[in-house]
Amino acid sequence: MASKTATTRRLSQTATIAACVVVMALTVPAGAVQVQDLVRIKGSESSKLVGMGLVCGLNGTGDGGKFAPAMRSLARVVERLAVGGTIADELKDSKNVALVALSATVPAEGVREGDQIDVHVSTIGPCKSLAGGRLFLIPMTGPLPGSDIFAFAEGPLTIEDAKEPNTALVKRGAQMVRDIRAKFLDEAGRVTLIVDDKIASWPTASNLANHINSVVTLDDGPQIATAVDPRNVVVNVPTADRANPGPFLTQILTSYIDPPMIGTGARVKINEKTGTIVFGADVQISPVVISHKGLTITTITPEPQPTPQQPAVDESAWIAVDPEHRGGARLSDLLSALKQLRVEAADRIEIIKELDRIGKLHAKLIIE
Repeated sequence: MASKTATTRRLSQTATIAACVVVMALTVPAGAVQVQDLVRIKGSESSKLVGMGLVCGLNGTGDGGKFAPAMRSLARVVERLAVGGTIADELKDSKNVALVALSATVPAEGVREGDQIDVHVSTIGPCKSLAGGRLFLIPMTGPLPGSDIFAFAEGPLTIEDAKEPNTALVKRGAQMVRDIRAKFLDEAGRVTLIVDDKIASWPTASNLANHINSVVTLDDGPQIATAVDPRNVVVNVPTADRANPGPFLTQILTSYIDPPMIGTGARVKINEKTGTIVFGADVQISPVVISHKGLTITTITPEPQPTPQQPAVDESAWIAVDPEHRGGARLSDLLSALKQLRVEAADRIEIIKELDRIGKLHAKLIIE
């Protein structure tokens, strides 16, 4: 009897959870997007570490004699770090050594002491190839002059592209010796939300601020969110939440907003491995002429009327991109035209990426 009661209780709990999920789904407007898909938090950007080092063990492809003085100077710095006395031996034949520039990207979420990140290596002098080389232990600092040491880098090099042997990667080659933590709150306890540049405008920023003020209502103070320009919405974090702002920011970032309030939440997602292109019917493109491998497509809105001086000419390589005369060129129209012209998937993807690069694609492009 007790077992049956427990089973009934579990079924009741499951039904309750399912009902809550249904209710939550019904309260989200159709097509609504989360605020976190439209903004990023100022301070959550990635950062760079830089350095200059020596790669040794090259098979006669190094810098050669004229770079030896610079390499000796750097070698003295390395030797002061007590990493061994083999560098002088390597420099006897400077064609086995190369002077290189180092860079490493610190992820937006920050790193802690002991974490390891990849190091990108590129030649400075006439080195022909970094294949087979190894980076000597060298400190890495912030990009500004006089910055502190944040990591030490060393390890074997991996050539990622055989066509570019002057660049290489040391996988997990930099080990952090100091924390780099993202700083979200300013001195006044405020967080700045930066609107995606594809949808940035005064109406978008203002509507986002109004939406945040409707999500978080304070009884004892003014509204917390203000649009200060078309790309920035400043949010005052309540004093009680500043020591632990996570739950407060999560409440804002995971809230849903209607697309009409933020201009366009259009997205184009591309999987280059499979050649898949996924997008909504509302994705628009600006008037543009596309020439790709002998193919020319013109998008003109509205379509001009033919005249004796400029008659309409039918060409096998041209298809109207606004066939229904809806007053706006759609990405779907362009891809339909490309399909009719038997343009391969890889070429369609390249055309979309180029439209995005020149600002003619009015949607956020996501490459997988």
